[in-house]
Amino acid sequence: MLLVASLVSGLGFLIYGFQCLVSPFMKAEFERFQVPHYRVLTGILEILGGIGVITGHFVPLIGALAAAGLCILMAMGVVTRIRVNDSAFQCSPASFFCFLNGLIAIQYFEAMSGNFELFK
Repeated sequence: MLLVASLVSGLGFLIYGFQCLVSPFMKAEFERFQVPHYRVLTGILEILGGIGVITGHFVPLIGALAAAGLCILMAMGVVTRIRVNDSAFQCSPASFFCFLNGLIAIQYFEAMSGNFELFK
């Protein structure tokens, strides 16, 4: 189950990160969020995080750190969306990926310590 969650998160962030870098829609969204100067950095961090979460299947420390970073990034995304008065529906993808990556990070940290039960 951890592999499936990592693939969902990793592939999602690879796609979304690439969109942050090239999509006119994402450029407009970051302007709407009043943080256009963070668009490229966010895209790069999402791509690196996506790669890291998938790599975690082979190197759990990398997966744990990448998932924790993506969890923090998505928490900041939720705060940003709330700040611009987005609806709960509009906040839901960031909330979901924040929660998912928090669980993935916990699982990778537990895998390193030999306690691996959450996704069984």
